Parts: sequence; C-alpha cells; structure tokens
Amino acid sequence: MFTTRPELSGDFGMVASTHWLASATGMGVLERGGNAFDAAVAAGFVLQVAEPHLNGPGGEVPILLWSEAEQKVSVVCGQGTAPAAATIERFAELGLDVVPGTGLLAATVPGAFGGWMLLLERWGTWSLADVLAPAIHYAEHGVPVLERISTTIGSVKELFTGEWPTSAATWLPGGNVPAPGSKLANPVLAATYRRLVAEAEAASDTREGQLAAARRAWYEGFVAEAIAEFSAGTAWLDSSGGVHGGLLTGDDLAGWQATVEEPLTYDYRGHTVCKTGPWGQGPAFLQQLALLDGFDLDGMEFLGADYLHTVTEAAKLAFADREAWYGDTDVPMADLLSPAYNAERRRLIGDRASLELRPGAPGGREPRLPAFPDPGTASDAPGLSGVRRPQGVGEPTVGRELAGPVASEGVGEPTVTADGTVKGDTCHVDVVDRFGNMVSATPSGGWLQSSPTIPALGFCLGTRAQMFWLQEGVATALRPGARPRTTLSPSFALRDGRPWLAFGTPGGDQQDQWSLNFFLALVHGGLNLQEAIDAPMFHSEHFPSSFFPRGSRPGVMHVEERVDPGVVAELRRRGHEVEVQGPWSLGRLSAVARDGAFLKAAANPRGAQGYAAGR
Repeated sequence: MFTTRPELSGDFGMVASTHWLASATGMGVLERGGNAFDAAVAAGFVLQVAEPHLNGPGGEVPILLWSEAEQKVSVVCGQGTAPAAATIERFAELGLDVVPGTGLLAATVPGAFGGWMLLLERWGTWSLADVLAPAIHYAEHGVPVLERISTTIGSVKELFTGEWPTSAATWLPGGNVPAPGSKLANPVLAATYRRLVAEAEAASDTREGQLAAARRAWYEGFVAEAIAEFSAGTAWLDSSGGVHGGLLTGDDLAGWQATVEEPLTYDYRGHTVCKTGPWGQGPAFLQQLALLDGFDLDGMEFLGADYLHTVTEAAKLAFADREAWYGDTDVPMADLLSPAYNAERRRLIGDRASLELRPGAPGGREPRLPAFPDPGTASDAPGLSGVRRPQGVGEPTVGRELAGPVASEGVGEPTVTADGTVKGDTCHVDVVDRFGNMVSATPSGGWLQSSPTIPALGFCLGTRAQMFWLQEGVATALRPGARPRTTLSPSFALRDGRPWLAFGTPGGDQQDQWSLNFFLALVHGGLNLQEAIDAPMFHSEHFPSSFFPRGSRPGVMHVEERVDPGVVAELRRRGHEVEVQGPWSLGRLSAVARDGAFLKAAANPRGAQGYAAGR
C-alpha cells in the first residue's frame, strides 16, 4: 500500500503528534534524559502555543498511560467540572434551553493544567521550569502561523474587533490577521507561565513542592483570581445571540483537582483496548468492538462494501447508547459490554442502512434520550436563524460570516466547505520511551475563538459545558460539579497482555470512529502504523453531535474519495447517504508502539502538520 512517509522504527524513543513543534519538543526531552511522561507534558504545553485555535490553557486533557514501573495502564482525568452556579434553573432564568457554544456561560474548570501537573508529579522526573521552557520560548518569540490559524482568526476578526476587544489585542497584532507563515507570539501567556515558575521556585526547593505550588497558583492563586474576576466582572456576546457573564468562581477552581482512574477495557482478538470511563465517549470504541466481535471481518474485503457497512452500522448502535447512557453518573457499562447484550444488539445490523437512533436497554433498563433538535444538517441551529452571533462553536468550527447557521462537527482537517464553513478539530500526542513507558493524550478546549481572552493571562476559558443538556433526567443533564460527557478520547491497547499501542486523533464525535478504523486496519487489514493512518478513512454522521447546536444527519456517511467508486455505489444501494469528501480530508491520527525489539511511530499526513520523530 502507498504510504506518505515511512513507519518510524528504533529503540530509543518515539513521539507522534498533530504538530511538528510538539513532536520535536517531546523528542528533545527524551534525548536529554527525560521519560515519556516528561516529554508528553512538554509537548502538551507547546501544542497550546502552536495550535491555539485547537487547544489552550483554559481547556482540558484526558490521558492514558502505561507505567513500566507499575506494569499497568492508568487514566489521568484532566477534565474540569461545571461551576456550582451552573444549574438548569439558572439557564432557564436567562431564557436559554441550550448551553451556548461560545462565551463565558459554557466554561468548566480548566483542567488541562491540573492534568499535566498530575502526570508530571506522579510519573515524570523533570521540573516545572524545564517542561514549561519550550512553551514559554514559543509564546515569547512566536510560532509559524499555520494557514488554518490565519483562516480561523480571519473568520472571527469582525467578532474580535466589534465584540471581543481583548481577543483582538491578543490575536490581531497591529489590528491585522496574521498571515500564513508569519510569526505569532503571545507574550502575555509567556509572562503567565514565567510567573508560575517564579512563584513555584520561590515556594519550594524540591520538584514536588514546586509542582504543588504551581497548582496552588493556578487553582487558588493569581490565575484563579484573574479567571474569577473576569468571569464575574465582564459580559460578552455569545452564540445564543445574547450578552452574558460567566458562572465560574474561585471556589469552583479551588475545589477541583485532577484524578487518576482505572481504565475501562475490552478484549478483542488477542488485544485489550483501554479507554476512559463513560464521562467521556471512549467506551463507544469498546462497544463497537463488542458488536464487531460477532462478525467475520477477516472474511470481508478490507474497505469493501460489506466491511464499511458493518463497521458503520455498529457505530450507529454504539453511539446511540452513548446518547442514552453516558455521562458523569452511574452508567451500566458491565451490561453494555456483556456478551448477551451485544448478541441481542448485533441482530439489529441488517443488510440495509439504519435511519433510526436505536439505543438499547442494558439490564432491562429503559433508555432515556434527550429531546434532540429536529434532524438535519449539523449546521442547523433551531431558533437562531439570522441571529448575529459569534462563530467558533463546536470542536471548533468557524464560518465566513457572523450571521446564519454554523456547522459544529469538527470533521477532519480544516477545509472550506460548500457553505463557506471552515472546519477544525483538536490535538493529540503519543510518546514511548526506551524504558517502555507510553502516553496517549488528547488536549483540547480553550480555543482562541471560543471565548474572550482574559487580558491578564493571555488565554481564554473553555466551552466544554455545551455538551450538557438542559433537560432533567438524562445522563448528561447539567448539574453543579459534574463533568461534561467529553468527546476527547485517547486510546491504548495491549497485545497478548503486553503494552503495544498508544494512539488517538482529534475530531470530536469522529474520534472513536477514526481511531476504531485505524485499529481495525492493524488487526484485520494487516497494515503497519503508517499504512493504517494513510488508508482511506470514513465515518458516520448519523447520531446527534456533541456540540452546539447538537444537530444530526441520519444515514449520512462520509468517505474519502480514495474509497473504490464501486464500493460507494453499493453502499448507496444499501441505503447509506454517502457524501464523498476530498482524498485526504478525514482523520488526524497519530500512534506509537512497542513491537518486539523495536519502538515504532507514525503520524497523519493530512494537512501537512502532524509528524512523528524518533530513533
């Protein structure tokens, strides 16, 4: 199979990510004696500077890791929670029945910093100053402006200049959209991180004491104070069309901390796949495997009509269960992954494409679905047509104008679609070191276009609360202190009981479709890491989006045009509404592996910015 670049192979260390500066940073850490955890943290902070339209300090990060010393997989939850004042009643008082996709109302506690610090403290070896040094350098001196950064800022220039002047001051140097290839700095963010280091070093002479002091400064000290003051003391236009302040307080930040959890797992054909709990969408990957376990994928032509149909129909069933059952609550995962339940669900997969959303009844429980917007394109925004409102809703997505509907899917590499929408996604980084430690992390949120910049800090708050429903009785109902059901979904797999693969992708709701397709390409397609990433990609848009305004497109399936035209014709005959996308437009996967005597890595060529490095 044609590949865009070689699968990397070596025995010292490997880093793969969605931006070459992050991969180079991580590899530099490994070369200077750091381990995989040090490298992932340093790379993660660089991603905040190099891809500010796709993640930022005000966002969140879930992390899966293998510790060679502990001989186990762990989950670090860097997902912040809803503020104490964030209730369904409070939003009703504001006249809202959907959490806005932009602005201060959608902010949760910014968990990325806490997540990275927990990873560094428990498993890393480097100091705070050392891991932050690359990000401080790039924030102070500037990064090369990607075409997508320029396009994103250009699409919200009118919003920034007219409504969000603090963002204009940060992202429109000299009042202009930064040109592709130019340098873009964020000196205020650099100063924020320099102050964190200074306060940490003043507080303690030990690495552990400094990390604890940095967390205090972020969640109880000067960072928390600036966030709380900005949230309570300012109000801004958001995607509801109204002007609102925020709900996040200093007490919300002080009361939160990142946690370490056990992963959820599923055994599939000699492989054990590990994911986060159902506070994220990760278990949908496992449910798809449980359904596909009953099919002979090896007997189907790889990427043939039977194969694509079966995988897509399994995705529809798994994601229907996501809508009915997943959330930061008591989720019946044992029943959802049980052989009996999946044997029953598997019978729903027939020869024709399903056009219904069909959640199951695990353990006899009746599913409870939110009251979704009427099905239609993901850009349908019921009740908001013609309302002047900020772009940048979703994962994140921006459009040409400040009026009219906005898509919010986060599909693939940023591309300009027929309606002028520019689609984007998030970030990912994988690391394996010479000791055998491995990391898979998917940082996101706090996008430059999602919320006004806090002028004292140089970054904005995230908008992950848009994933809550303002409806009582559903699994993802908004309640104070709850985690939103995030789409962020790093992946890890063991093979024959030994650590094998750390992988993941940006892409919102598509993450646990693209990642699954990659995994199946390795297990059933017999491809190597780079071949599996380069292979033609596909996904379903059948189920409701996790992002404002929560639209769905029943029966719609996206495939890259490199899929055989005869396969596309057969899928359409079976009832799929196939929309053929550009030849290199879907998926942004990266991966590292331990494979026999070698460490391996591969990264996504789509968009020409993801790279792997290693030796």
